Amino acid sequence: MRQVFSVLAAVLLCAVLTQAQEHPANARLFATPYFTLAPAGDSGFSSAPLPLSSFSALAATPASTPPAFSPLALSATPVAPSSAAADPQFVQSVYETYHWQAYVGYTFFRFYIVPGQQQDTNGFNYSVVYYFNNWFGVDGEMAATKTSQNGFNGWFLFGGGGPRFRWSGPRGLELWGHFLAGYSHFTPQTSFGSQEAFAYEVGGGGDIRVRHSRWALRLGADMVGSHYFSTWQYSPKAFVGAVYKF
Repeated sequence: MRQVFSVLAAVLLCAVLTQAQEHPANARLFATPYFTLAPAGDSGFSSAPLPLSSFSALAATPASTPPAFSPLALSATPVAPSSAAADPQFVQSVYETYHWQAYVGYTFFRFYIVPGQQQDTNGFNYSVVYYFNNWFGVDGEMAATKTSQNGFNGWFLFGGGGPRFRWSGPRGLELWGHFLAGYSHFTPQTSFGSQEAFAYEVGGGGDIRVRHSRWALRLGADMVGSHYFSTWQYSPKAFVGAVYKF
């Protein structure tokens, strides 16, 4: 009996194998190795089995490591200029400002002695100025011009001091104005009265610096007020000369 069952089982197994080989899907199921059951056309994976040597090669390949940090690489990398950079600073003037100024030059002075009588005089004037800051200073001046009256030579002298104000412009240009009050002396003696009187000056001028140096050329004009012979005189004065700044 046992032999009969053995023969029947062998026949049944042969029939199943024969049927599986005749059906395409069953044949592919038995022929596909482990992990490759799905065909390439159905799931996008390859139907070829992955050899064991591939796993060994992947395991033996060292992982890529990032390059070592180098400070030299950072310093050599050009940096793009920032678009948010501050606007450039513009300098109005590159000329140095000095506190002291000494001036000497030629002076023309027309002295109105009394109504209807005047004298044209020529001479010189000099001054020293000290500036406390860029716009305010103290001015001291002395002027002496020679005159001739009735065949006698004489002088008109003025000395005074007061405030001076200035404005420094481009290319070494300096504009200024002043008010001076002081003492005046007039010779020769006349029949009109005293030779000494109170006097003042109001005026201004401009200095033009010479070739970035401490020297400058000065042009200016004043109105000189005096009080001689019980009369107020208002006389014009013009001058030109050189300034040294220190």
